[in-house]
Amino acid sequence: ESTHYRAHSLHSGRLSVPEDQNLLLAAAYVSDAQYNRNVPFETSPRAIRLYYFYNHWTMQVAIYFFICVDLSLALFEEPALFPLPFLATSLAEVLCLTAFFGRLVHFAKVTPQMVFWKDMKNICIMVTIVLTLIDLIIYGSLEAVNVHSVRWSRALRPVFLINFPESRQIRRTFRSIRNTLPDILYVFLLFMFSVLIFSLMALKLFGDRGLKTVEGLPYFTNILDIVFELYVLVTTANSPDVMMPAYNFNWWYCLYFITYTIINTYIFMSVFLAVVYNNYRKHLKNEIRKLAYLKRHKMIEAFNILKVKVGTEFVVTEAQWRRLAKVVAPHISSPHLELLLRISDEGQKGHVDKVSFLRLADLLNIQVVTINIRRHPLEDWMPRVYRSSASLLVQRMVRHRIFVWVYDVIILINAIFIALDERNPFISYAEWLFLSLYIIEILLKLYTYEPRAYFGTHKMECYVMVGFLFFFFLARKYNSQQILDIVLILRILRLLRIIVSIQRFRVIVTTLINIGPTILTFGGLVLVVYYVFAIIGMEAFHGKVRFSDPNFTSPDALVCGNPALKDSAFARDRYCKNNFNDLASSFIVLMELTVVNQWHNILSETGPAASPGLLGVGIFIAFILEAFFVAYSLEKSEVETAIEKKIQELGVGIQEEEMQDGMLVDNVDAKDSGFSGDDGDNKRKDLKGLYFRIASKKYRTVDALLQQMFESEIAPEEEGPSLDEILNFSPGDLYPKNPNFENSA
Repeated sequence: ESTHYRAHSLHSGRLSVPEDQNLLLAAAYVSDAQYNRNVPFETSPRAIRLYYFYNHWTMQVAIYFFICVDLSLALFEEPALFPLPFLATSLAEVLCLTAFFGRLVHFAKVTPQMVFWKDMKNICIMVTIVLTLIDLIIYGSLEAVNVHSVRWSRALRPVFLINFPESRQIRRTFRSIRNTLPDILYVFLLFMFSVLIFSLMALKLFGDRGLKTVEGLPYFTNILDIVFELYVLVTTANSPDVMMPAYNFNWWYCLYFITYTIINTYIFMSVFLAVVYNNYRKHLKNEIRKLAYLKRHKMIEAFNILKVKVGTEFVVTEAQWRRLAKVVAPHISSPHLELLLRISDEGQKGHVDKVSFLRLADLLNIQVVTINIRRHPLEDWMPRVYRSSASLLVQRMVRHRIFVWVYDVIILINAIFIALDERNPFISYAEWLFLSLYIIEILLKLYTYEPRAYFGTHKMECYVMVGFLFFFFLARKYNSQQILDIVLILRILRLLRIIVSIQRFRVIVTTLINIGPTILTFGGLVLVVYYVFAIIGMEAFHGKVRFSDPNFTSPDALVCGNPALKDSAFARDRYCKNNFNDLASSFIVLMELTVVNQWHNILSETGPAASPGLLGVGIFIAFILEAFFVAYSLEKSEVETAIEKKIQELGVGIQEEEMQDGMLVDNVDAKDSGFSGDDGDNKRKDLKGLYFRIASKKYRTVDALLQQMFESEIAPEEEGPSLDEILNFSPGDLYPKNPNFENSA
C-alpha cells in the first residue's frame, strides 16, 4: 500500500500555498521513510505532485501487471505451451514496453536529471527496451520470409522486474548475493582442488584394475569422467552406485569413498554453507544499516520543514502534525489518529518534539486494530432465552478449554479413520458421524460467539469446513474422482487445528508464517534466475527430447525421440518429460536440477551448462536461517511497546492472546467507531465502546525485522551520519577493527 495522492484536499482547506507545499514535501519524506523508499526527487511543487502520483498504488499495480504479462508471454511464444500467432505476442510485448517507457519517463520527471542518468537501473531499462525492439523487428522480418531465428531478447525480460524501484527488495537481495560471491569463490576453489586430488588418487587406484560399470563401460580410466563422477558424489546423487564396482572388487576400497564423502560432502559443504551464511548476513546487515540511517535522515528533513520554535526548542504543532498524518495515511481513522497523537504528545502540550516526531513513520507502520465491542444478535432478538440458565451453561461449556480438547481428540480419532480403508462400510459411515460432530461444533460456536467476529478470527477453520461440505456433497452427486480428491485433502487439512492448539507448535508455525514474505522475496529472485535459464534452455534444447505415452514401445519413444540418448540412463528411466520444449517444462527441469537428485542423468539431455549447482541451495538455506533466527528471537520494538503502554493507560486495550483464546471474540467487531458504544454482556460490562490492540506480527519481511533491531541501537536524539557517508557504508564498518572478547561476542 503506498501513499495516496490527496493534494487537492489540502488546497480546499485553510492552508496557504507555501504551507501546502511544505506539508506535501514533508509528507513525501515521511512516506518514503515509512515504506523504505530511497528515491531522490525534485522538491518543486510540480515534481512533488508527480512523485505522489508515481507512488500511488494504482501505478504500482499497473507496472506489476505489465511485468507479469511480459514474463508470461513465453508461455505463448514458440516453443509454446499455449501457442499464439507472433503478431499477437509481439503487439502485447510492444504494449508492455510502452508502459515501461512511460513509467521511466514519469520517473525522469520527478528525479534530478544528473541523478537519473547516473542511475544504472534506468540505463538498463532503456537499453533492454531498445534491444527488445531491435530483436522484435529482426525476428518478425525473418519470420515473414519463413526464416527461423532466435528470440534472444526474451532472456532480458527479468531486467524490468529487477530494475524498477518497486522491486527494491529483490534488488537488495541480488546485491547481497553478488557481494557474497568473491568470498565463496575461495572456498569453492579449495573444494575443487580437493576433488581434483581425490580424482588423481582414484585414477591411480582403479584405472589399471580393468573394472567395468554396470553398463559395461571402463571404470575410472578418464580423469575428466572421474572429476565429474566425484563432483556428482558430493551431492549424493550417484551414491552408492559410483562406489559399487570398486567395492565389489575389494571391500577395502570403500574406505576411499567414505573418506571422500566425509571430507567433501560433510566438512566442505558445511564450511561452504557457513561462509555463504556469514557473508550473506554481513552484506545484508550493511544494506539494512543504510536503510535505517536513510529513514532517520528523511524524518529529520521532514521535521526541519515543519518545525517552529517554542521556547528554547524546535517542535511541530499539533495541528500541523494532524495534517501531516492525514496526508501520509489518508484512510487512518480518527480514533487511531488520536491514539498516535497521545503517544507522540505525551504531556498534552499541544506540540510534538523532535524525538517523538522521528517515530511517526514507525507509528504509522504498526498496525493497530480498532475494534468495537458488540453483543450477540440473539441477545437483541430474544434476550430472555439467550440469557437463561440453560443458555449460559451452554455458552460456558463452549468457552471452556475442555471443549477444545474434546474436539482435538475427535480430530485425532478422525485422522486414524482417514488412514483406514474407506471401502469398509463402517469406516464410510463413521465419516458421516465426524461430519455431524464438526457441524455441531460450528453451530455451538456461532451460538456462543458473535458470528462476524467468529468468522473473522477462525477464517481458516471455516473455509476448510465450508469447502469440505460443498465438495463432499458435490462428489456424492456427480461421482467425480477429482472432486473426491479435493474432499480428501480438505479432510486432512482439519488436522492443522491440532498444531495451532499446542503452544510450542504455535510459536514455530507463527515464525514460519512470519518469514513468508521473505521466502516470497527469494521466490522473486529464483524466478529471475529460472526464467533466464529457461529461455536459454528452450532456445538451445527445444525439440531435442520428445515425450511419448509410457505405453508406447516404438524405438523412437524408447529413446525420447533422440537416437543420441540410446542406452542412456535418461532414456532408461523414462525422463522424456524432463525437457525444454516449453516454459512450464523448463521450470520443472530447473527445479529438479536445483534439488540435485538424479541431476547427472538429466544432464544427458542438457549438457553440463544447465547445472544450477550448490550455490543457489546454500544461499537459500542462508536466507531461511537468517529469517527464522530473526523472527523467532524478535521482541517487541520500542514503538510497539509505547503504543501498547498508551493503550493500557487509556483503558482501551485488548490483548492478542485474548482474541486467540476466544475470551472476547464473541463481542469483537472490526469496525471503527467513536470512543463510546453499547454496553457488553454481564461478564464484560467493564469493556465499553472502542478498543485497540496491536495486530499480529505476521507477514513481515526479514529486512523489516532486521531494520527494527538495528534502529533500537540508534539513540533517539542521534541524527546519524551525512547522506554521502550513509551511501558509502561498507560491511567492514559494522565490525570493530581490533576485536576483543566482549565485542566479538
